[in-house]
Amino acid sequence: MQKRLLSFIKYAFFLGLGIFLVWWSLHKMSEDNYQKFLTSLQTANYYLLIPVFFILAASHVSRAIRWKILMKSLGYAPKLSNTFCAVMVGYLANFAVPRLGEVLKCTILARYEKVPADKLVGTIIVERAVDVLSFLIVILISLLTQAHIVGEYAKNFFNTYILSKDTTMAAIKIAVIVIVLVAGFFTARYVFKKYSHIQFIQKLRGIFNNIIEGLLSIRNLPNKWSFIFHSVFIWACYLAGTYVGFFAIKETSVLPVLAAFPVLVFGTVATMITPGGIGSYPELVMKSMLLYSIPEAFGAANGWLQWSAQFIIILVMGFVCLLILPYLNKPKHEISTVNS
Repeated sequence: MQKRLLSFIKYAFFLGLGIFLVWWSLHKMSEDNYQKFLTSLQTANYYLLIPVFFILAASHVSRAIRWKILMKSLGYAPKLSNTFCAVMVGYLANFAVPRLGEVLKCTILARYEKVPADKLVGTIIVERAVDVLSFLIVILISLLTQAHIVGEYAKNFFNTYILSKDTTMAAIKIAVIVIVLVAGFFTARYVFKKYSHIQFIQKLRGIFNNIIEGLLSIRNLPNKWSFIFHSVFIWACYLAGTYVGFFAIKETSVLPVLAAFPVLVFGTVATMITPGGIGSYPELVMKSMLLYSIPEAFGAANGWLQWSAQFIIILVMGFVCLLILPYLNKPKHEISTVNS
């Protein structure tokens, strides 16, 4: 009960933050900027959302294939349809409760494909680690190719948050976290060895070993190059979708291809702040476009369009996948009976 209450409070906080950012980003606009914002949305080229839809859909399919590669290294071969549906339902769930999607993805495949959920947790962690690495590479490319634009901003950010007076406190927090993790590891190792005769400890040890096995699955990948290809392709789709989205509004269509890198960085950070980036995504995209001298009203309008496109894709495809999952996994004789 207490855990559910804590989860609800956490979700309510981040959702409230997102709603506040929606209100704040619109409220702080001057009357002139607000009218330009509305005009931009009214005159936007909404047909461009169609190619963005297919580009982002391709990234989701690629993510499902990459996950299948990880599971194959563990000796499991789930159907692509189930894996893709699990990915989309997971995205949909994340809009409701942050990180719920990761749990739901594992639950769906455990139910329909009989893949142990605890092993899947390890593969999810591997995926997230690869995504973090990919994100850092995108940041690096942004700094190397757009140093004259984002370099000064990055320098100010570094001075403010890294070299601030709170540096000592931040270092202490990091040290405490490391010590706790190391102590936790050795404590768990001792308990598993000392009390291995207890059934609960045996079960707990089995879950822990399955998670470790999932984490180490990357060593036994049957096709490492395919895994790398899909990892690159996923982020290439994110960049392509961002760039195509620039053309939805006349004033942002002048942005160069390389501008997609910092805009994607800001947009990705936004999705970490609030559920699905609600409120924060348009605001941070607008901030990134200010670096390219795009007026606030047009940057905000483009941010809202790009966020809306992503939201609609996940909403539609997530609900469709949720509805068809039981049908896709019906025994063949049941399907033939229904059709007759």
